[in-house]
This record gives sequence, C-alpha cells and structure tokens, in this order.
Amino acid sequence: MFEKITRRLFLKSSLILGSAIVFGGFLWNKAAKAKVYLRPPGAVPESKFTGQCIRCFICGEVCPNKAIKFVDIEGGITNIGTPYISPREQGCILCMKCGQICPTGALQKIEDDFKKIIDKVKMGRAVVDKTICYSYNNRICGFCQQSCPFPDIALKLEVWARPVVTDKCVGCGLCEKSCIQVPQAIRVIPRGEEHKIAFYENYQMPIYDEHLPGMPPGH
Repeated sequence: MFEKITRRLFLKSSLILGSAIVFGGFLWNKAAKAKVYLRPPGAVPESKFTGQCIRCFICGEVCPNKAIKFVDIEGGITNIGTPYISPREQGCILCMKCGQICPTGALQKIEDDFKKIIDKVKMGRAVVDKTICYSYNNRICGFCQQSCPFPDIALKLEVWARPVVTDKCVGCGLCEKSCIQVPQAIRVIPRGEEHKIAFYENYQMPIYDEHLPGMPPGH
C-alpha cells in the first residue's frame, strides 16, 4: 500500500513544488507573513516541522476522518505542501495514525492511549467567545463539551452549561466542528499563537474582533 500511495502522491508533490518555483517571488513575500497552522497531532515544533516534513502527503491518505489538508501556494513557500487541520471543516479524532506512518518523524509516533495523548499531544488550545456562545447568553447548549474526547478533563461545563477550557485541551478541534453557532463560538488557536489566547482571556474581546490582529474570520 505504501508503494501505491507514494507513487500516486509523487506526482502531486511534484506539481506543488513546481508551482512553488513558478510563483517563487510571490511565495517568498508571503513567507514573511506566514500563517501559523493547526498541525496534526504529534507535530514537532514549527521551527523544525516545515524542514522535516517532506510533503509526501501520506498522513492525509491514512486519516480516517479526512481532517488533514495541505497548504496551497498562497500559504507561503515555507508552508506549501505541509499538512494542517481546519477544524471547522473537520476535527481530529486523535487516532494517531498519521504519526505512525510519517516517514521522517515530522509527526511523531504517539501511542493511542488516553493518558499519553493528553500528555503529549499539543496541537493548540480552544478558546470560547463568550460574546456569542449560547450558554453565556441565556441559552443552554453544551454541544462542544459533548464532542470533546476528554469531557470534564479538557472541557468542562459550569452552571448553565457554560464551557470552560482547561490546560488539558490538546487542540483537536472537535468542539469547533460541533459548535452550532455561526460564526463558531469556540475556536482552536494553534500552538505558537499562545499570545492570542492570553490577549483574549485578559481583555475578554471577541475572537473575531479587530482588536485581535491576525485572527481569521469565522465561517
């Protein structure tokens, strides 16, 4: 199976890298403002990840939830072809298959074990926008906590089903995927963007507000 996947994805990889050369100048400028992506579980630190990942796309092939996507040419030459997760489209179910098959260790192997996943997986952290969350605005919801793989550990519900994210959150994004509010009232902020978490929690401003530079709009 590995040979079959590799042969098919070699053409895809070549096409993307070829595009990077064609649009080299454009991509170089974009790289200076490179977006920080939510990486699959087990990803090494971003400073090493983009160099260690060989853009083989195998992680996306083995993902049973089809949650892994790949950065296109607009993501900058540093990120192009690397895997990421867009949780509003599909969250990570933490099966750990991507790390098991990664040939370079860019995605490290993590055993499919409850305690080890909580201890080692650090994709990002969810943040609740209390200004639009139903449970913080006189309507009881709680869907985010119901979808959390670690309910009452990573995501707790207080009175009136108000969600509270703990430091045990691994950033899988299943809460964001399940949120029934539009735009979503809970969003995962990728590892490396921790300053945005602190800013939001200190000032209690909306996640998608102009006061929080660099945050993408809800969709």
